[in-house]
Amino acid sequence: MSSLGNLRDLYQQVILERYKKPRHRGKTDPIDRRHRGHNPSCGDTIELTVQLNAVGDRIEDVKFEGEGCAIAMASADLMAEAMRGRTLEEALQMVQRFQTMMQGKDEFPTEFRKLNVMQGVSQFPVRIKCATLTWHTLKAALEASTESQAKEFVSNEGVG
Repeated sequence: MSSLGNLRDLYQQVILERYKKPRHRGKTDPIDRRHRGHNPSCGDTIELTVQLNAVGDRIEDVKFEGEGCAIAMASADLMAEAMRGRTLEEALQMVQRFQTMMQGKDEFPTEFRKLNVMQGVSQFPVRIKCATLTWHTLKAALEASTESQAKEFVSNEGVG
């Protein structure tokens, strides 16, 4: 069996496992950042809540609620896990890296190798928006400093 075949199997296994039994579903307590994302092309909707440390420069916890396909929900769960303990700057760099990975141009270092499982999505251009929705939503949440901005949905329509 080729390594590509192994990767595809692993990709499907991880996506199904995270979709059926997400580890980071819910709301953070307290909620320091909140943002909703919507993917009009397939109807995925996600609400992210973020808990920051006392100084406000590091992510303590990320949780999500919403409805969507297996790829969108698995991506949200993996992203929430990877963001714990990251500075805001590191988190935004990871969002950028994930987008580049979805274009088939990058991958994460060993410490975040679980995220590399999502590389399989890059072979299905129509599903890339499903995988990146939660990442766009996190970026919007981290860049929004007031509750008023959080009332708007971020849409990843037209984002590659």
